[in-house]
Amino acid sequence: MKTPRMVLAALVACAALTACGGQDGDDRTGTPSPSEGLPVTSAPSSGPAQPGDPTAVPPTAPPPTALPPTKRPPVGPSVPPGPGPGATTITGTVQAGVEPNCLLVEGYQLIGGPRDVLTVGARVTVTGQPKPDMMTTCQQGTPFVVESARRS
Repeated sequence: MKTPRMVLAALVACAALTACGGQDGDDRTGTPSPSEGLPVTSAPSSGPAQPGDPTAVPPTAPPPTALPPTKRPPVGPSVPPGPGPGATTITGTVQAGVEPNCLLVEGYQLIGGPRDVLTVGARVTVTGQPKPDMMTTCQQGTPFVVESARRS
């Protein structure tokens, strides 16, 4: 006789806890209570909105206008750009570095530039920018990013 009473008491307790679940937390997976209300799914009225009307829809912004066309450079022979701001010019003889494909002029390691002009033994004038913080695999010289080079 005690067993059916204990089972009934356990079932009632489980039912009570299940009914209370989700009421005090953010887990709102059950059905809403009458005080919570349901979301509005009806379309707004077509008449003018009255102040304080809960069905009033805020006005929408006009669609964005098209951007003006961008200016394109004139078509014709291209003119090479001049040296950038802070450019430095170095003149000297190109030397081979201790690592393959590393070239040096006056203690600067040349990064980039036309390899047909920058050959070992050639006397050149190089314009560019020293980059002492740049990491390279050449292990010598101050890195110098070449903007232009010509034989002198």
